[in-house]
Amino acid sequence: MTPLLLLHEWSDLLIRWVHVIAGIAWIGSSFYFIHLDLSLIKRDHLPQGVSGEAWQVHGGGFYHMQKYVVAPDRMPKELTWFKWEAYMTFLTGFAMLVVHYYANADLYLIDRTVLALEPWQAISISIGVMVLGWAFYDTLCKSKLGNNDVALAAVGFVFLVAMAYGLTHVFSGRGAFVQLGAVIGTIMVANVAMNIIPNQRKTVAALIAGQAPNPAYGKTAKSRSLHNNYLTLPVIFMMISNHYPLAFGSKYNWVIATLTLIIGGVIRHFYNERHAHRASPWWTWIVAAIAFIGIILLSGVGTLWASAAATPAAPVTFAQVEQIVVSRCSMCHAQEPVWEGLAVAPKGVALDTPQSIKAHATQIYLQAVATNSMPPGGNLTEISVDERQVLAAWFDQGAKAQ
Repeated sequence: MTPLLLLHEWSDLLIRWVHVIAGIAWIGSSFYFIHLDLSLIKRDHLPQGVSGEAWQVHGGGFYHMQKYVVAPDRMPKELTWFKWEAYMTFLTGFAMLVVHYYANADLYLIDRTVLALEPWQAISISIGVMVLGWAFYDTLCKSKLGNNDVALAAVGFVFLVAMAYGLTHVFSGRGAFVQLGAVIGTIMVANVAMNIIPNQRKTVAALIAGQAPNPAYGKTAKSRSLHNNYLTLPVIFMMISNHYPLAFGSKYNWVIATLTLIIGGVIRHFYNERHAHRASPWWTWIVAAIAFIGIILLSGVGTLWASAAATPAAPVTFAQVEQIVVSRCSMCHAQEPVWEGLAVAPKGVALDTPQSIKAHATQIYLQAVATNSMPPGGNLTEISVDERQVLAAWFDQGAKAQ
C-alpha cells in the first residue's frame, strides 16, 4: 500500500468518526431543546418576560429551566451558543461526500443505465442541487406561504418528493439517497448558519445597545429550528441507507424515500406532542408501521421476486459461481483491489477465495441478485442476466462451496 493510499484510508476513518460525534452532539442538542421548549409550563410566579419553566433531574442533580419570550432585560455575563455542532456535522459530512462519492463517482454516484454522466458533471450537479435546494426552501419560508405552517409543510414535502424522484433519475440509487440526505442536511445547517444564529446575534446586539430586541427574530429562528427537528430522522436514514441495497436498489426507490420522509415526520410529531403535554397521537405509529411495510414490499418489486422467479431449477456448481464472482466482482472486492483509487475492498469484503465467497453469500445475493445494485456504476463489469440467475440459483440451493 502506498503512503498516499494509507493516508487516504485513515483520513476517511477520522472524518467519519468526527462526523458521527458532531452529528450526535447536534441531533442531541436539537432534540433536547425542542423537548424543553415544548414542555415549558406557564406559572403565575414567573418573572416578567418568561414564557414558562421546567424542572428536570439528571446526573444526580436538579435543573430549573426558564425561557424568555424574547430576551432577558439585560445581557448575561456568560452565554452558551449552540452552532459548532451543526457546522462540524456539515463540514465533515461534505468531506465524506468528497472522499467517497466524488473521488469514486464512477463507482458510487453514477449509474450509466440511469444517465450517462462524466464524473465532473455528476459532481457539479451534486453541488448545484444542494445550493439550489437551500435557495428554494429559503424562498418558500420567506414568502407569504411561510406564515402558514401547514401549507409550508405540504409544499416542502412535495418539493422533497420531487427532489427524490429527480435524483433517482440522475444518479445511482445509492448516490441519489445520499444526495437527498445531503440536500436536507444543507438546508438544516443553512437554517442554523444563515437564520437562527444571525437572528440570535441581532437579539444580543440589541441587548448590549440597551434596546428592546425584535420578537420576530426569535419567532423566525424557532420556526427554522422546528423544521430541522422534523427533518432529522429522514436525513439520518438517507445517510445510512448506502449500507442497505434493499433501500435504494428498487426501481421504486424514490417512493421508498418518500415513505421515509413520512415515517420520520410522524414519529417526531408523536414525541413533540407528548413533550408539549398534549394528548399522544398514537395514530402516528400506525401510519409509520404501514409506511414501513410499504417500504419492505416496494424493495422487492421488480427485483427480488422477479429474480427468484427467473432462477433456473438446474443445480449450479460452485465453480460456476466462483468464475462469475472473480471475473465480475474481485477487481474491487479483493485483498489487493485493482480498481484505481481503492486501497482496500469496499466494506472490507474480499471475494477472491472460495471461503470468502461462501462467507458472503447473503451479501452477494442482496447486492447482485435481489437489487442488482452491484456491480456499481450501472453494471461496470457487465455481469449478464444469466450470470445473476446462476448466483440466485446457487443461493437458493444452499450456497455451497463445493
